[in-house]
Amino acid sequence: MTYAGAIDYLQGLRLFAANFGLDTTRRLAARAGDPQRQLRFIHVAGTNGKGSTCAMLEAIYRAAGLRVGLFTSPHLVSFRERIQVNRQLIPEADLARLTEDLRIKNGEEPLTLFEFTTVLALVWFAEQQCDLVIWETGLGGRLDATNIVTPLASVITQIGFDHEQWLGDTLAKIAGEKAGIIKPGVPVFTATEDPEARGVIVNTARLHGAPLTCVEPAAADRLPCPVVLIGWHQKLNAALALATVAGLQGKIPVGADAIRTGLATVEWAGRLQLLSLVDGTQILLDGAHNAAGAAVLRAALEEEFAGQRPALIFGTLADKKWLAICDILAPLAGRILTVPVASKRTAAAAELAAAFLERQPGLEVRPCENLVAALNACKNGGLVVITGSLYLVGEALDCLGRANAGASERGLNEWSGSPKMR
Repeated sequence: MTYAGAIDYLQGLRLFAANFGLDTTRRLAARAGDPQRQLRFIHVAGTNGKGSTCAMLEAIYRAAGLRVGLFTSPHLVSFRERIQVNRQLIPEADLARLTEDLRIKNGEEPLTLFEFTTVLALVWFAEQQCDLVIWETGLGGRLDATNIVTPLASVITQIGFDHEQWLGDTLAKIAGEKAGIIKPGVPVFTATEDPEARGVIVNTARLHGAPLTCVEPAAADRLPCPVVLIGWHQKLNAALALATVAGLQGKIPVGADAIRTGLATVEWAGRLQLLSLVDGTQILLDGAHNAAGAAVLRAALEEEFAGQRPALIFGTLADKKWLAICDILAPLAGRILTVPVASKRTAAAAELAAAFLERQPGLEVRPCENLVAALNACKNGGLVVITGSLYLVGEALDCLGRANAGASERGLNEWSGSPKMR
């Protein structure tokens, strides 16, 4: 199987949408020799901040000399971003080889893209003899395909409203799904602030006899070293990562130098990522796709770019609660350009523009045909913020020539149909 053939096969799996349940993933993992039994994991769930926290943990443990696997989703440009070892994307030839091997092992059993990718990642990490895998959930936790592992630690970042149609319409219900990664006796670390959500985590940890560490917001102001990522919220994510590292010192010793190096060099594309163009334009990319993420973006803009009124390029999926995002971001913008997202689920640029104009009458608000047109209208040496969807951020990285690697495979982030419980 060629790499192009592997991508075509994965595109076919995408048609099965997403199913919540562990049985299919367990069966495929068993056919592949249960590679998860050869590995150690830190399992990370949450609504916002889990990707950044994973990146920090990976950077710290890699700086400590470990061979570290990193499993995250969605990808921004190349599908291979999801599966990395020491921040090297899985090579095209190996992804093709493992795709063919697992396709044969799976036989005719229907399964989803995420289930297949989860097992493929496990096989790759085992082949690469990773010392540790930083293992991010896809959606939820309790019935997420990643939940077939027993980790060294369970980490739960901030919990907010997102994917309510599948995870529940209250923070308690959403927290219950995220807390599903908690295992008997396995230590839990959380930075969840909401009392309702935290209460669920506390009760679940107690039920499983899992030692719990709650990281308070004040810890973000007491970090032992600077964090290269922008925004106060990244300091809180760093505090959560450091609490996890401290809690695992007995199993994986990490020195102060590794912590400093990790936090000083960590990279996480598309989340408050600042790019400078040759004409002096600064572009801030952030995949704020829910109200909590938009609030974090607003706080970062007010803190890091005080006094500036940036041009805002905004595009989102129609099934997101984007009106709340408009409410949060509209007052900060000097002008707003709305664009469609490269997805069948995109919100119309004209509809977005009307909503922004209603909130900020008199402001220059303009719908654009596409992102390229919006970017061309904004190259004036000022600050441009591109946000609303990780789909849009990935497209921006592609347009600006800052893509991680390979051809664009953003379409593999798409779902067809509605997720189902198994």
